[in-house]
Amino acid sequence: MKTVLFVCSQNRLRSPTAEQVFADWPGVETASAGTNNDAENPLDAELVAWADLIFVMERMHRNKLQKKYRKALRGRVICLDIPDDYDFMDEALVRLLKARVTPHLPSR
Repeated sequence: MKTVLFVCSQNRLRSPTAEQVFADWPGVETASAGTNNDAENPLDAELVAWADLIFVMERMHRNKLQKKYRKALRGRVICLDIPDDYDFMDEALVRLLKARVTPHLPSR
């Protein structure tokens, strides 16, 4: 089972959408978190260490992740370059996530 973590700032729109979209993907266990202290589910070292693969929505998320959790990082970090322009489960966001995340996941 590959563990996949999705990270954005507040963990309210983008990363929870990604977590839900890929929750039923075969061979994958998903979680999501936010880099901000007031995020719905704040990112911590335990989550970072748990993840085989981490998808961040923007470069600033990768920078924060690498700066604060460098010792806990054990998996790849992939930046999706998805701006904070979408609502939770927005159809355009779902399409973008599927296009950018799917190539990195195990085949269905």
